[in-house]
Amino acid sequence: LGLELQIDDMDFDAALLSVQQGKADIAMAGITVTDERKEKVDFAKPYMKVALGVVSPENAEITDVSQLKGKTLIIAKGTTAESYFEKNEPDVKLQKYDQYADAYNAVLDGRGDAFSTDNTEVLAWAKSNKGFKVGITHLGDDDTIAPAVQKGNTELLNFVNDEIVKLGKDN
Repeated sequence: LGLELQIDDMDFDAALLSVQQGKADIAMAGITVTDERKEKVDFAKPYMKVALGVVSPENAEITDVSQLKGKTLIIAKGTTAESYFEKNEPDVKLQKYDQYADAYNAVLDGRGDAFSTDNTEVLAWAKSNKGFKVGITHLGDDDTIAPAVQKGNTELLNFVNDEIVKLGKDN
């Protein structure tokens, strides 16, 4: 396509906005496909299915969403975890961070009782961080994760879709 690769690390909302405004060609940041996001960007074929998960310290494990009532849940701004808990669990206090790294540091520092994001992400994080456990492995709807491109950029969208199909064949 004659594009030059440049990787920019930015907060989650900025990644989608950059694509929407044409400042970036593609966002590949574990983006959950939602109807609201479909209005702003075009999504390529999904490459993963996820739901939400909740990770907490082993000595105060959260195994049911009801245990979060009145507690502080760490989330990343702009994520499906934020919208899920705002809509469905108003008694949970949300502590929001712009960057995932800041959210994970807040979990490690004990600034909240638990952290929620895609279940695959919290499962991987807990595996590499002793003393933490994913007590809720599936919360909310099953969603898909897909790359996002600017609305109407069919050439790039088709290219990405073709690559996803090739990668699928390669397992």
